[in-house]
Amino acid sequence: MKKYKVQDLMVPISEYATVSENATLFDAVNALEKAQEDFDHTRYRHRAVLILDGSGKVIGKLSHLDVLKALEPKYHEMLDRRRLRSFGFTKDFMRSMLKEYQLFDSPLEDICRKAGEQNVTKYMYSISEGEYIAESATLDEAIHQFVLGRHQSLLVTKGDSILGILRLTDVFAAVYHTMKDCF
Repeated sequence: MKKYKVQDLMVPISEYATVSENATLFDAVNALEKAQEDFDHTRYRHRAVLILDGSGKVIGKLSHLDVLKALEPKYHEMLDRRRLRSFGFTKDFMRSMLKEYQLFDSPLEDICRKAGEQNVTKYMYSISEGEYIAESATLDEAIHQFVLGRHQSLLVTKGDSILGILRLTDVFAAVYHTMKDCF
C-alpha cells in the first residue's frame, strides 16, 4: 500500500469541473458535461463539480445526487424535518411520500428550468476537515479516510493549496488491478 501515493492517483484540479460560487446549477451541470468531454476516456467519469469562492479556493462540491435533490425543493424541508437520511424505507413508504409531499407534480422541463436557475451554493455540499488529504499520503491512508468518512472523493493538498481530487473510483481501480495481478 505504501507503493502508491495520493499524487499518483489524483485528478489534477485543472482537469476537474469547477464553477464559481456565483454560478447557477445549470452552469455547474454544463461544466461537468464539458469536463466529461475533455477528460481521459480511459478513466472513470467525474461525478461532481467543485465550487470555488472569489479567490479560487474550493468551498464545496456538487454531486449528481445534489443536482437531483435540487430538482425538488421539498426534499430539503422533508429530509431536515423528518431526519430521514439514516433510515431504510420500503418501496410503498417511499411511494406514499411522493404523494404526501406532492413531489415532482410539475412537468420535468419546468422542474429543470427552475432548478437550473438556482445558485450552486444552495445545494452544494460543504467540505469537512476529513475530506482533505496530503499529496504525499499513501494509499492505505486514503483508503482509511474513504472508509471511515464514507466519502466519494478527497481534496488533495500541498500545504494550503488544493492540487487535485482523489476519487474513490480511482482508488478502487488501483486496488482492483493489484488484486487482479495477484491471481
